[in-house]
Amino acid sequence: MPDSRRPRSGNRRDEAARLAVLHAADDLLVEHGFAALTVEAIARRAGVAKQTIYRWWPSKVEILLDTLIEDSAKRFPVPEGKATAEAIRGYLRAFARFLTRDPAGKVLLALLAQAQHDPATAESFRERYLGPRREQERALLTRATEAGEIAPRLGPDAALDALVGPLVYAALTGAAVPRGMVSALVEDVLKPALPAN
Repeated sequence: MPDSRRPRSGNRRDEAARLAVLHAADDLLVEHGFAALTVEAIARRAGVAKQTIYRWWPSKVEILLDTLIEDSAKRFPVPEGKATAEAIRGYLRAFARFLTRDPAGKVLLALLAQAQHDPATAESFRERYLGPRREQERALLTRATEAGEIAPRLGPDAALDALVGPLVYAALTGAAVPRGMVSALVEDVLKPALPAN
């Protein structure tokens, strides 16, 4: 059979291998922690050659960032539709669940911890994950403010820090997010505008 008529499965195999690596990294991080996570262990768990991993990613941090980007997009996407106080509240509740109950949330916490003493991790984490997500979150708050749904006393970045900071702190210290905390944060930080009479 001529090459042009051969089934094209290369991309599918590549995508399957890529996903296997991401899942392996995620699972191994949860099982053994960041310090014990190695590219060799990821390759072994994923069933791919170590050279394949290094062809796609320069380090385990970059693998974990890809995992985090994909998991965040699936589990707590930033709302893109109508920006309401309730949409913001729902987003923050999903973020709290991701941090405290979802094993994939451990990737975010591990990268935050690693970024505290590794400037290269901090830079990559900011450029690839925190920066793009913050842009989306800022746009959400701006749309909600313009729609009269919220009336934040702080600028968008400070308001976002005030909203997510307590959730991240609870997760980093192993504490549960108290029931009603997200609603209280939204009320206190964003002061949703009262409906017009």
